[in-house]
This record gives sequence, C-alpha cells and structure tokens, in this order.
Amino acid sequence: MQLFDFDFPFDPSLIAVEPIVPRDHARLLAFNRNTQQLAHCHVTDLPHLLEPGDLLVVNDTKVLAARVPAIKRSTGKPVEVLFVRECSEGRWEILVKGAFHVGQVIEFGGYVRAMIVKRDATGTEVDVECPMPVDVFLEEHGSMPLPPYIKRAPIQEDHRWYQTVFAKHGGAIAAPTAGLHFTEDLFRRMRGSGINVATVTLHVGLGTFKPVTTEQIEDHQMGAERFTISEEAVRAIQETKLAGGRIVAVGTTVVRTLETVMKEKGEIVPMSGESRLFITPGFQFKIVDALMTNFHLPRTTLLMLVSAFAGIEPIRRAYEEAIKERYRFYSYGDAMLIV
Repeated sequence: MQLFDFDFPFDPSLIAVEPIVPRDHARLLAFNRNTQQLAHCHVTDLPHLLEPGDLLVVNDTKVLAARVPAIKRSTGKPVEVLFVRECSEGRWEILVKGAFHVGQVIEFGGYVRAMIVKRDATGTEVDVECPMPVDVFLEEHGSMPLPPYIKRAPIQEDHRWYQTVFAKHGGAIAAPTAGLHFTEDLFRRMRGSGINVATVTLHVGLGTFKPVTTEQIEDHQMGAERFTISEEAVRAIQETKLAGGRIVAVGTTVVRTLETVMKEKGEIVPMSGESRLFITPGFQFKIVDALMTNFHLPRTTLLMLVSAFAGIEPIRRAYEEAIKERYRFYSYGDAMLIV
C-alpha cells in the first residue's frame, strides 16, 4: 500500500494542548463495524456502550519524566536530553541534538553526568554517573516528554495529566493515550456493569513514533518496544473468551502486545519480550475484538493499525466526521470506540 493512502486534511486548531477535566468527560466517537454506524458519545458512556462479560485491557506502563536540561561540557552549551530506555545498569539510550561524539560528557548538575559511549545512525548511548537511581533523578529534575505537536513547554500539571491513573511500571517515553481518559469512578461504574479489567505492559518508545518514510508502507521497519503479559492477564483473557465475552483493547499498544503474543505463540501465554509488530490493512486479528483509541496523525503506524482494524474507508469517514464536529485530536484529545 502507498503512504499517501493514510493522508487526511486536518485543521491544526483541533490539536488539544491540555486534557478535558475530569478526563472521562472527553468525547467518544463510537463506530460499529457491522452496521457502519457512527454515534457521538462521551467516555463516561462506556459502561453502556460495552457489554457485561467484556474485558477491558489497559497498558499500565508509566511515563518517565524523561526530558532533562543539561550542558555540553566541552563548550558549555545548553542542551536537552531525552532518556529513552535503560539498556543495562548505568547505560541508557538517549536522544540529544547537536554534534556529539564518543567520549564527550554531558553534565546535569548535582554530580550527575553522562559520557557518550555510542553515537551512530542506530542511536546514542551513554554511561550515567548518578548518586541515585536514574529514574529517581528524572522524577526530581525532568519534565514530561510531551509530543512535539503540543506547541508549549511542559508544565507541572503535565506530570499528572500525561499519566494514566493505573500507571505502574516505569519505562515509557510517551503515554498510552487512550488510557488517559479513565478515572477511578469510571472503573468502578464499569465493574458494576459486569465489565472486567486486566493490565498488560508495553513501554511506549521510539518505535511507536518512528516516521514512515517509505512510499510503500510494507517497507517500513518498526522499532522494538518491551512488553510483558502476566499470568493474571492471560487467565482473565482466556476466561473471557471461553465465556463469549469480548477483548476490548484500550489503545494501539495493547493491540500490539496481545497480537504479538498470538503471532509468536499461537495462543495467549505469559510472556515478556520485544514487539516489532507492524499492523497494516490485511492483518488478521486473532484476539482483539474491540478497540478504544485516540485520533492519530496522518501517515503514522498508529493510523495504519486503526485502519487495519476498522477499514481504510470507514476510518477516513470517521475522521471526516470528527473533524466536522470539532473533536479534539491527538494525545490530550478525544477518542474513538470501534466495536
């Protein structure tokens, strides 16, 4: 398929720069794949839109406050460093702009510094000297890594806004944004309606946001992202399927986690590993029955996954409707429910 198949005209004024408060009051565009009908709802309507016996699967990754100001020791020039992931004890993959080479030192103050040990086309790695665990240092000195289309500097409220209420395992550089819409009250109401909840973990990394630059989308290579699915989650999924319930994935990261395990193992089993699964139209979904997701950028792997799940033309029509009705787009925006 061609990359231009995933273009759509867009009004940048629809990009949300902060979330709706309370977060479960965001709008929800519900799409039924069987009837092709669209309905305008709100996230608070989920207990009525889903069915008793359904299983909601959420991603409990926790976003690191991964952006940190620093100084390039050799020149004293200010730089900003994004800590991407821990490769091994004391060694981190980072993103930093500018001319750097192996051996150069980046200083963060407070006796924290990083020496570049790798700098090539595949990425940049540093050895970090820090008197505390790096994630603790980031929590105290970093800011949230908001997407670049949010044209403002991070503020203190983003530490709460850009984190799901069920975030547990630190390691992501971006939020699983469909999960940002949930509140404890909404979970309570859903459980009261017979809708169960399970968690998996996928640490959202550069792979999710790697631009598609190939004209033929099949030539694109996804980056690896770490995931874990527990015995408890496997048991909940198996019991739901046996009872005839639906697996409702909250976000594209949950879809990729579950479908990766199905593709590699042929069944849902407890597993930890890395996902490079690139889901495009024609993909055969084996486990996910319904999907809740935010509205995505054109030409992205996220939009391609949603188009694979619902169909290219139905998604095109849904996005046209969302734009006409001025739904809020992207990370802090509104959502879709596809059943």
